[in-house]
Amino acid sequence: MTDTANGHWTSAQPIVSLKDVHKSFGDLEVLKGISFDVMKGEVICIIGPSGSGKSTLIRCVNALNPIDSGSITVEGQEVNDPRLDKLELRKKVGMVFQQYNLFPHRTALENVMMAPVLVLKEDKASVEGRARALIRKVRLEGKEDSFPGELSGGQQQRVAIARSLAMQPDVMLFDEVTAALDPETVKEVLVTIRELAEEGMTCMLVTHEMGFAREIADHIYFTDRGVIVEHGPPATFFDEAKDPRTQEFLGQIL
Repeated sequence: MTDTANGHWTSAQPIVSLKDVHKSFGDLEVLKGISFDVMKGEVICIIGPSGSGKSTLIRCVNALNPIDSGSITVEGQEVNDPRLDKLELRKKVGMVFQQYNLFPHRTALENVMMAPVLVLKEDKASVEGRARALIRKVRLEGKEDSFPGELSGGQQQRVAIARSLAMQPDVMLFDEVTAALDPETVKEVLVTIRELAEEGMTCMLVTHEMGFAREIADHIYFTDRGVIVEHGPPATFFDEAKDPRTQEFLGQIL
């Protein structure tokens, strides 16, 4: 039996595990006992109305938001263990946000290279080779020397994805990454995420793109008022939702 308490993890166990997670901001309880597991290579989508705790939940997985009680483990390591090196955690867990947060005075290539070179102290030449490959991967070849202001929103978001991948994570978190994009640029970002999923990257997505969620997810979680109301594989979830709150939500957006 693997001893996950000491950080020894095998792929037969969940790569991410949440158990009875609670989180409040002041008097507002945002997460009220969230529990689920994500297996290696699995794609899960978290959907729900605004204010239901989706973004807070995903930010807790890489310790951007510390939890009040419960447990979150990544590869067997407790995320909220004060002894855990947050840098080590964020090497394992990449995150892409709704806002691209690129450095405006750095080129696309420099944005992708910065964290491995400056934070991980990796060799600049080897990082550059990896960064150029990642820029090709997100279909931005030829934009290496472009500054963020010269790129569309969708292109900037793909640079942000490449930047996160440059840390070579085992899990990718996506928090409403298409919400700030023009409709015509949404597809190019979703194609990039789909390709990552098809290559076996473990992905957790907060999304309002229901068609994409149906297509890409192994499992859907519907959250409302800080709890998981209903969950299941896409075919069951979208076509046979049982909870009245889920039915109401889907009826409004589908």
